[in-house]
Amino acid sequence: MARAEQQAFVRAFDVPGQWWELFRCRDLDTLVGRAVAQNPDLDAARAAIAVADANSDAQRGAFFPQVSAGADSSWQKQSVTTLASGAPPPSPFRISSGHIAVSFLPDVFGLNRRKVESLDAEAEVRRFELEATYLALTSRIALAAIDEAALREELKAADTSIAIGREVLGYLQQQLDAREVSRIDVTTQQAALAQFEQARPPLKKKLAETRDRMSALSGRLAGEGLPETFSFACIKLPDELPTSLPSTIVRRRPDVRAAEAGMHAATAEIGVAIANRLPQFNLTANAGASASTLASLASLSSPLIFWTLAGSAAQLLFDGFSAAQRQRAAEAGLDRAAALYRSAVLGAFQNVADVLQAIDADREAWQAASRGEKAARTNLELTRELLRLGQVNAQQVLSAQQLYTQALVASARAKADRRRDTVLFFQALGGNWREGNWAATTIAAGG
Repeated sequence: MARAEQQAFVRAFDVPGQWWELFRCRDLDTLVGRAVAQNPDLDAARAAIAVADANSDAQRGAFFPQVSAGADSSWQKQSVTTLASGAPPPSPFRISSGHIAVSFLPDVFGLNRRKVESLDAEAEVRRFELEATYLALTSRIALAAIDEAALREELKAADTSIAIGREVLGYLQQQLDAREVSRIDVTTQQAALAQFEQARPPLKKKLAETRDRMSALSGRLAGEGLPETFSFACIKLPDELPTSLPSTIVRRRPDVRAAEAGMHAATAEIGVAIANRLPQFNLTANAGASASTLASLASLSSPLIFWTLAGSAAQLLFDGFSAAQRQRAAEAGLDRAAALYRSAVLGAFQNVADVLQAIDADREAWQAASRGEKAARTNLELTRELLRLGQVNAQQVLSAQQLYTQALVASARAKADRRRDTVLFFQALGGNWREGNWAATTIAAGG
């Protein structure tokens, strides 16, 4: 049993940000790095964060006074009918005015503060959604690379079966010429060889589709091709897997953290709904001047200076219970967010438990497949030798070939399953999202 296919759980081992490097495959490292830099889903998630941050910053502007300035100028001419008889006709004249207005909404009951809190929580949700997108992307690439390795192994098994089938067919042809076997034995082997050959095209099709999928995930067109290739010789099974406490899983998984941020946003929305039912205050100030020329207006020497100071308070007395129902809706939204958070936590623990069970079951399946492959190889070698000696019939040879082909495929799939389980285990643990680690900084910066 190959030592490279052994795994052990280690308590002190922690999931690194670049967890795929544990497979020790340089092509996988290169492909994932290119995908992180070029994948459009990650770009969209980064843009969503930028939108949420801008909305939050825009709402913070309500903490400050709003200042506006205006100016206007007009030409006027009085009607001659308003003048005394014999007076000269009036000349046109110009009036210019300018003003500055200041308004401020004191956040007495925390309405704006809770709005900002809600928008900050929404931005936090978007950040965790980016991490979830990143984790899903890297996992999908790793799984696709493992699929390619498995398909190449199955293609190798198909080629081996075809080569052996042709060799056996040659022996039977010789024995037919020597009248040691019947024509039925030869045609049976020909039919078996055709079946071995028919298994190859579907595998090639799946391999091409898998590589196209990896091209798309890495931000490339399928027609551009993929420079990396993957096999089990490249994608090695990690020797160690981490053990993780439940609290660590809850703290790291981006879906759980996003649900937690959703609860935060729902709590803030309740505060907004309550503040909207309380009195609203407004302070305004307006100052300006009017003059016949722009120069006089700019010097503020005109006697036509005006200003106003005003304060107001408003309290909604009756709105058909709309505000009360909005508060009730916000409270129900918090109940929903709390339920979604509990569901996310339960789903996370179930996910980890399922993967752990799969790791144990697939390890046993791989051990059985390894034993089966060795036994089938030995059986086929002995049967082929006996065929050359004319001591077995064609049916026995055919059974040995089919058994060996099935054993090769089972072994390839067992190896792939163990690697898939490892990827899914890292994904279930949520990766490593500690402040300042590679994953958090790289995905935020776009690679």
